[in-house]
Amino acid sequence: MSQATYELKAETRERVGKGSSRELRRNGLIPAVIYGDKQPPISIALPSKEVTLKIHAGGFMTTVATIDVNGEKIRVLPKDYQLDPVRDFTMHVDFLRVTKNSVVDVEVPVHFINEDQAPGIKEGGVLNIVRHTVELSVPADDIPDSLTADLAGLKVGDGIHISDIVLPKNATPTITDRDFTIATIAAPDVLTEEEEGTDAAADSSDE
Repeated sequence: MSQATYELKAETRERVGKGSSRELRRNGLIPAVIYGDKQPPISIALPSKEVTLKIHAGGFMTTVATIDVNGEKIRVLPKDYQLDPVRDFTMHVDFLRVTKNSVVDVEVPVHFINEDQAPGIKEGGVLNIVRHTVELSVPADDIPDSLTADLAGLKVGDGIHISDIVLPKNATPTITDRDFTIATIAAPDVLTEEEEGTDAAADSSDE
């Protein structure tokens, strides 16, 4: 389970809108909103550099944080953020207010282990990842850093399904109507028709 947490200092913002947001960004801040827990949303401003560093460090969307809003400490989970497509700095963040009883839906990354123990890969098969993340419904304080998919013993044509993954206590997939696929061991790629044509031409020229 993720034990890493962090705290950010924020200030409330009275004005909202594009003009206000641009002014915040010029001053090294970004607009954000805290919502949920049946309370009115709070519009805040956060230090841009700190938030951007947290996003690029990984685990941002699965880590519960504390935001100090003018002295009031609010526990939150990031739910969405926007990056500038050109300059890659943070434009806006949405936070969900959480409590010790909150159950949240989060996308958890899947890590694959024991590739070297998969006969199918040793024989030239390819790991075909169908889902890099799995959405789980889980208590906010028990969000896992990742899920582990063990490839040991898998042959070409075999697959890993959600039923093969050991899930944390009290965590359930949000997809409940089927045993969905996480990854498969696919057969080695065959030559494309273009490559075959090139090879045939080369063989012909050698004669």
